Amino acid sequence: MTSASIKKILVEFNLNGNSTQWTPLNNGLINDTYLVKEDNGEQYILQKINTQVFKNAGILMANIQFTLPILNADDYEQITFLKTRSDKNYLVQNDEFWRMMTFIPNSTTYNTTTNPTTAFEAGRIIGKFHQLLQHIDTTLIEDTLPNFHKLSHRKDEFKQALQNATKEKLNVADKAIKKAQHFITELAHLNTGSLPIRVCHNDTKLNNILFSKTSEKALCLIDLDTIMQGFFFYDFGDAIRTIVNTAAEDEQDHSLITFNEALFTSFVDGLASNGPFLSSAEKESLPLGAVFMPFIHGLRALTDYLNNNTYYKVSYENQNLDRCLSLFNFAEKALDRKHYMTRYIKNALG
Repeated sequence: MTSASIKKILVEFNLNGNSTQWTPLNNGLINDTYLVKEDNGEQYILQKINTQVFKNAGILMANIQFTLPILNADDYEQITFLKTRSDKNYLVQNDEFWRMMTFIPNSTTYNTTTNPTTAFEAGRIIGKFHQLLQHIDTTLIEDTLPNFHKLSHRKDEFKQALQNATKEKLNVADKAIKKAQHFITELAHLNTGSLPIRVCHNDTKLNNILFSKTSEKALCLIDLDTIMQGFFFYDFGDAIRTIVNTAAEDEQDHSLITFNEALFTSFVDGLASNGPFLSSAEKESLPLGAVFMPFIHGLRALTDYLNNNTYYKVSYENQNLDRCLSLFNFAEKALDRKHYMTRYIKNALG
């Protein structure tokens, strides 16, 4: 993006483009994000939504705007989107889709953690998110990414990628392909028929939780693009894969990938601090959810690798394959602890 282009966008959000500075933030795999600072000290987050991924950004923003007023409590910080000069909460300019939101001061995010307090707070704030939204009519929330975590859909995409991939890629990814086929069989036992449908965040990795720099308290969930219908084990398992594992998502040294039981218990204790809000069937689904979510992300990364890296941002050719193998390794370690998780969840959540 050129300086002139950014300035034009800032003006549309009623900011003075000549009295602002902006810095790219590089944590996101999908959207382009900038920290914007005004000379008066005010700060904002500017994002360009990836419309190759989110085909209907209007629905995405409608979901967010519907849920934001409800996501507000003494122990849950509210995010506010800035209006444009045409009184919308997003901007379409040159076929690009932009939005701007307030930056919560003295806040930060973490990609990984070794701190039990951070894990506890992550569990608490995810539980609070679900408590606040539990009475919403889920039919009013439209899918921004249809079939996002649906195993049958991801399996079909994977099969198609196998058919279209080059022989070279199939050979390089042979180990990952065999692991994927094993997990698909194992996770066929995950029965969702008795689970209530909730409004879920659907992307509860650790760096989508905002923390206070001063108190270590979790403030709120961010990156709300994937707010859709779903099952609670989606948000549980997605959090587990980045909180209980202290290694990077694309870690190539699998000896560094761990299932940290102290962080797991802290996270579950954080959930429990909200009081009862899960059904018996939901609680029973959580251990396999902790296997399902790292696997489904790994399968998506493998599929993207076979499709020549068209979905996720990559900094080198085999990064998606490394992501896949790392995520599959953690899923294996979570599966080995299925009975341990079942016991602890039953004791903590009832």
